[in-house]
Parts: sequence; C-alpha cells; structure tokens
Amino acid sequence: MSKRKTVVNGHRPAAPMSWSHGGWMEIVVGSMFSGKTQELIRRLRLAQIARQKVQVFNSALDVRYAKDHIVSHDLVKTPSIAVAKAKDILTRIDSDTQVVGIDEVQFFDAEIIGVCEKLAGEGRRVIVAGLDQDFRGEPFETTARLMALSEFVTKNLAICMLCGNPANRSQRLSGGRKVVEVGAADKYEARCRRCFKR
Repeated sequence: MSKRKTVVNGHRPAAPMSWSHGGWMEIVVGSMFSGKTQELIRRLRLAQIARQKVQVFNSALDVRYAKDHIVSHDLVKTPSIAVAKAKDILTRIDSDTQVVGIDEVQFFDAEIIGVCEKLAGEGRRVIVAGLDQDFRGEPFETTARLMALSEFVTKNLAICMLCGNPANRSQRLSGGRKVVEVGAADKYEARCRRCFKR
C-alpha cells in the first residue's frame, strides 16, 4: 500500500527543515512597535516546545525593560544573555545549542554578521530581530546585510500613530542626532511613509 503524498498548489512541500539538515538564518525586521521581538519570542518558544536547546542574546545597550530578558513592548518576555560586543556571543554559546535568538540586532557592531554566519554554518538555526531603518529613514547597514544573507526574511508593519495606515518608519520624537539611541514610546512612534518627517 503506497503512502499518499500531499500536494499544495501543484507542488509537493519540501520536507520540514531540522537542525540535522544544516543551519540557516531567519530575520524579522520592521519599524518600532511592529511586533519584531514578540515574533522572535514566539519562534523561540515553539523551538523550546519541540525540546530544542535555545539560547537568547541581546545587546547590553538595551536595558529599557530588563537586563536578563528580551521584552516586547507589550511585556512578553523570555530570558536572555546581554553581551557588549557581537563576538561575545561566540564565547557564551553552548556546544549543544540548536537555536540562537538575537534581539535588537541593529545595536550590535558589524561583527554580528560574521557571528550569525558562523553559527548558521555550524548547523544552528539563527533567528534575529531588529530595526531595518534608523530615525532618518535610512537602512541600518548590519540589518540590511543580514536580510541579504538570511534564508528567511519577515518584514513586520506597525500602525501609523497619525493616520492609522501601515507604518514602516520610526519617527523620533525626542533625543539627539545619534543614529543609535535607545528608547520606546517616550522617544519614538510608528509612522507611515506619508506622515514620516525626517
């Protein structure tokens, strides 16, 4: 008796990927308040339900909500390790870790690209989340390069705080001219293309 094979839209879906088939990179990007961290946490929790060894990292710069957790704006959280530099991740990774989560990737130095590539090359699933544009509407170079190198790219949209349309920009409301300036609703709001002001 032959086994039936599922066909979707005329194509057989590929076999589900697993750690034994090699590593890959996933990136979740978008503006402030678009649910990037929440999506990262969701994927990490599913990996934990599947009994995969997970380690989570974030930048030591990001202390908005907690030093030892990544926390979404609606206060969903998961434990994490804060590191000062991208290369520090490699010294903190356990040999049996299968899934690596990295939040706020735009806060890291350019070495984060090589770190992610190395981890994926070792057969791990690497999931990163971060802003794709800065407060000027310019791409973050590290995020853009990771998007190009990743197997899976997810772009989240927020809701424009002025008109309610889909928003893909982060409007800085207060603060200086530094490209990287940590903040939440006190300093930023989501804006659409039309409502965004440089």
